[in-house]
Amino acid sequence: MFIKRALTKPIEDHFFKRKAIVILGARQVGKSTLMNHITNQMEHPLLNLNCDDPEVRNILTNINSTNLRLLLGNYKIIAIDEAQRVENIGLVLKRIVDEYPEMQVLASGSSSLHLRESINEPLTGRKYEYNMYPISSGELYATEGLLHTRQLLESRLIYGSYPDVLTHQEEAKELLRTLADSYLYKDILELDEVRKPVILQKILVALALQLGSEVVYNEVARTVGSDPKTVERYIDLLEKCFVIYSLPGLSRNMRNELKKSRKVFFYDNGIRNAIIQNYAPLALRNDIGALWENFFITERIKYNSYIGRHVNYYFWRTTNQQEIDLIEESDGEFTIFEMKWNEAKASVKFPKSFIETYRPKECVVITPGNYLEYLL
Repeated sequence: MFIKRALTKPIEDHFFKRKAIVILGARQVGKSTLMNHITNQMEHPLLNLNCDDPEVRNILTNINSTNLRLLLGNYKIIAIDEAQRVENIGLVLKRIVDEYPEMQVLASGSSSLHLRESINEPLTGRKYEYNMYPISSGELYATEGLLHTRQLLESRLIYGSYPDVLTHQEEAKELLRTLADSYLYKDILELDEVRKPVILQKILVALALQLGSEVVYNEVARTVGSDPKTVERYIDLLEKCFVIYSLPGLSRNMRNELKKSRKVFFYDNGIRNAIIQNYAPLALRNDIGALWENFFITERIKYNSYIGRHVNYYFWRTTNQQEIDLIEESDGEFTIFEMKWNEAKASVKFPKSFIETYRPKECVVITPGNYLEYLL
């Protein structure tokens, strides 16, 4: 099954505009497949450079003007995969964009920690940047239609939406084990500041078990036998390598709003379940509410990102336990969401204090019956 990715047309539309195109996303989400799909359809000489190859890294790291000219030759498209592995990649990309404007550079990276830091200043005004995620509901719908998308919902809540997992359902557990054990942490574990991979694993397990709950660094530190600063640093690295993301608590106007609180979610349900080794069907689980919340929030992030809608995301909770699962702020307006897996319990009264204070434009209860309306 070939799933056409949402970024295909936006990237194609920006070819040969005298800017680099940069795709960021976790390993194995399909960046290389997307790059190959786009470049193979173009009738231009193509140079593929995979920076996981030590020889490619060495050439790009130490390149001078003469060798750069010899490397690029008469190619018109330069595709650089896993670009974060090259220390000075930002300067290399800048030189290609400035000195060879007739060429199109297409670069991918699986660690925003390395790649964003190295390209932001050199490529200011010289790049289009996109985030790529595991398969979205919109991509699945566009490829397979409504019925198949709805039929796959339970599987996606348990096994997630990585391309290989979706297209090889019979091997889902083994594929996820490989992802969680090998690819997922590759960029993180190569960083000098990660000196305790066992602690990193324990933090991931703790976060997976707290899915949907507020995360307190002090509590996580006690659980894993570390200190809060180490926990905070590792969580930050996990975010920059697209394993997890966090939602801050919204706190602006009300005295009883919880301040400095955050929830941590996983970019993929399957990775979360692989970390705790729980692939039980939904009927046998006691964490279905958390899985549903994680799934929809992540899908909503994918949807907004792919349509180019800029959004701030929050949750909301007060000291007297009033709460809202997801708040989106866009152009100064709020949309609020509550996620309910059980449609029989979908009658929700949103907190009156929030409504009167923030005056949201829309209040939505998300269930398996209506979730696609907000993702397509």
